[in-house]
Amino acid sequence: MLRTLRAKFVIGFFLIFCLSFLVLNVTLKEYIRSSNRDMITSDLVELKNNSNVYVLQAFLINHFTNNDLYFGQMAEEMVWDLHRATSSDVSAYTVDGILLYSTDVTMFAGRSNEDLKLALGGKTAYTITYEGSTGSVLYSYPVVIDGVKVGILRFAKDFSSLYEQTERILNILFYLALAIFLTAFLFSYMLSRHITIPLVKMTDASTEVIRGNLNIRLKFRRKDEIGRLAENFNDMIGRIDSQIAMIARDRDRLKALNEQEKRFFDNVTHELKTPLTSILGYAEIIRENGESDRVFFDKGMTHIVDESRRLHGMVLNLLEVSHRNAVMDEATLVDTGTLLRDVCDSMEIRAKRYKKRIVLELENGLVAFGQADRLRQLFINLLDNAIKYSAPMAEISVIGDRTTKAESIRFTFRNPGETLSPEQIASVFEPFYSGDRKFKEEGSVGLGLSIVKSIVDDHGGMIRLESNEGCTTVCVELPGDGKKGEINDA
Repeated sequence: MLRTLRAKFVIGFFLIFCLSFLVLNVTLKEYIRSSNRDMITSDLVELKNNSNVYVLQAFLINHFTNNDLYFGQMAEEMVWDLHRATSSDVSAYTVDGILLYSTDVTMFAGRSNEDLKLALGGKTAYTITYEGSTGSVLYSYPVVIDGVKVGILRFAKDFSSLYEQTERILNILFYLALAIFLTAFLFSYMLSRHITIPLVKMTDASTEVIRGNLNIRLKFRRKDEIGRLAENFNDMIGRIDSQIAMIARDRDRLKALNEQEKRFFDNVTHELKTPLTSILGYAEIIRENGESDRVFFDKGMTHIVDESRRLHGMVLNLLEVSHRNAVMDEATLVDTGTLLRDVCDSMEIRAKRYKKRIVLELENGLVAFGQADRLRQLFINLLDNAIKYSAPMAEISVIGDRTTKAESIRFTFRNPGETLSPEQIASVFEPFYSGDRKFKEEGSVGLGLSIVKSIVDDHGGMIRLESNEGCTTVCVELPGDGKKGEINDA
């Protein structure tokens, strides 16, 4: 409980006010009682002086000598006269403490005799007895005539009126002080709430910030220090939020740059691997057969030279892109039919290695605006995927034609093989995706279809993939020149 500032305020104020009230109450009571004793003492001194004058006059009038015998003879008359003069009950005693006469014996019976004992010893003494609003005094002193102690006078005086007045004053002061302290405590409590409630809200807000909630704000309609603190808190959270957002943007930008750099090198690797594989295939066959098959030798050498030149140009272009991020060359008219036929011829050797066959059907005049090298890479990647992931001894169908409205040209690559799930189809064009294919090529990083998608997008085309009943079909549409021709078998 004492861990909270509000509890410390409340308990602290309560203890301070209780202690202050107790000290004030005790001090006032002691002060008033001291004043009462002073008043009683003064009254008793005057009482003694008056009674001494009376006794002395009585001895002088009756020509008594200073003998305690005569004090006893005049005791009755003397105590009644003093009773009427002082409005007090009076008792007269011998010097040995024997009662001579009393106006009211009950006023002295059953009470302390300490004052009487002191008077017998030659001292003046009194005993105050009070209960609540009533109070009385027993007052004793030795009567001395011409230096000789002749007897003891003892007075019982009622001071109830004085103590009643004192009790009323104490009650008034008690309730007045209680009201003042309660008001002060209530004010202190309200002041502590005025201070601690905003602090509690600030603590809760800071806890939310620690948990990651930066949308929290404090709303205090105050112009004091706490109000300014709340404004500073809101400004601080706003700055932290903006800084975190800036850091997040920088992090995402750096992450994107890192992924872009990695994708660039992966693309370089993939772009270089495919033509090198084709060149290596032709070179190995030529080395084995030599010039025995002159037609195949010339065709292979031509393919090796063409692919080497294309590979050289590709390397130069990639190096240029890596150094200055050059923009794509302007598009030109490309005979995509001829380009696709040439790619199919070059990929036939790779298909035979996998014991598969490529069947090509092309319309004439499939001309499109684009980049020949990139479109070649588009066809190579699609055929490469079809060869790798088709079923054994499969026949890969490649069709090039125009759409119904002849506004675009369409290339369809169909191969029998493992049926892809909807989740695989949705992710197949993402970079580095290779799924869980059983025939995944060793060293493949899953960039082929990602490159295909980027080439199609850059040419303003569209690509879609369908897979059902053990057959996978990829359809690519590119903007054409509007001419339509006949379908030729290859």
